[in-house]
Amino acid sequence: MVKNLFISAILQEENTGSTEFQVFSFTNKIRRLTSHLELHRKDYLSQRGLRKILGKRQRLLAYLSKKNRVRYKELISQLNIREPQTC
Repeated sequence: MVKNLFISAILQEENTGSTEFQVFSFTNKIRRLTSHLELHRKDYLSQRGLRKILGKRQRLLAYLSKKNRVRYKELISQLNIREPQTC
């Protein structure tokens, strides 16, 4: 329920250039391409596109991590992107 509220809040934001919205958008593209590649394993152009989108999302997350650690942690927990560190 909380995850749906968070995602709907991101989608309703008028600032589509915000880091959170961009990460959310890239995450949706990544999930869509991943399911496509499960069916079409030899689609090398889609693999390249997936790697490029992964790199863009990684750079945005690194930027957000440096600028605002609280928003970063909230975003990765809501989108279920990265595994929590167990150290």
